[in-house]
Parts: sequence; structure tokens; C-alpha cells
Amino acid sequence: MKVERFKIKGIQAGVSGEYFVAAELTRRGHIASLTQRNTQGIDGLASNQSATKSVAIQVKTKQGKSPVWVMGEKAETNKADNLFYAFVNLGNLDQLPSYHIVPSGIVARFIRRNHKRYVRTPGRDGRMRKDTGMRLFRDPKHRFLNRWDLLGLDGDA
Repeated sequence: MKVERFKIKGIQAGVSGEYFVAAELTRRGHIASLTQRNTQGIDGLASNQSATKSVAIQVKTKQGKSPVWVMGEKAETNKADNLFYAFVNLGNLDQLPSYHIVPSGIVARFIRRNHKRYVRTPGRDGRMRKDTGMRLFRDPKHRFLNRWDLLGLDGDA
């Protein structure tokens, strides 16, 4: 049986990604909660069972096959030791989402370098590209696929 491609509205996709991340954290034995929609830069909080370690999580959700997530310029400076990104790909209706868990410092460095390279490289028409507020994150080698361990919530340390 072939499953049709689906596309949900951007806000719904983002909200579903946040709930999927919270559910996965809970399934792994952690305490997870979502923040209110107007919380800047943090979509969720998670801690270990003993509450001795906690992290903030920014969720970026996408649909489709392309392994690229769109971000804002602010992500270049939005970094902290306890801030992580959960990049979620919803996939099709017949598959589970995939998760790329990345420390915010790595994300900031990656998008800053790649955006500078993009702006310095002429476009197809030979013209220099204009700087925009849009940034792109990729994990082409899947180095961060299902790297929940990077959150440091396992164990009671």
C-alpha cells in the first residue's frame, strides 16, 4: 500500500516536532516539558530523573526528503553549554520522525561558516549573493542522528 505524501502547515509541523521530541525524551526515561509558545529560543526543557542535570532544547522541524533545516540569523549567537537543537524530520505518514540532536555551539559555528561561504560565492549568474537573515543547517553524514546521549541526561551524574 502506497502512502501519499502529506504536508501540514508550518505551525502545525513545528508543534508536532516539539511534541515528538518531548515524547521521545519521556520514552527514554527523562522528564520533559514544553515551554509556552512565546518563550524565545527555547521550545522545551528536559532533566534526568533525579533533577541533577537539565537542558534547554530548541526544536526545528521539517517535512520532505531534503536533509536541510532553515534557521534564523540569531542562531549564530544563540549558544550555551546546556542548549541543544533537536532537528526533526517528520518523514511520511508511514514512518517515524528522525531526530538529529546537536549542541548549540556546533550549530552556531556550522551555520556561521557555511553562510559566510555562501555569501562569498557568486550565484549561478555570476553575481555576488546578498546577505539574508536565513541560515541552513545540514547533517549530511548523520553524525548527530539519534544522539540523545549528547544531552548528558543518562545516569544521575
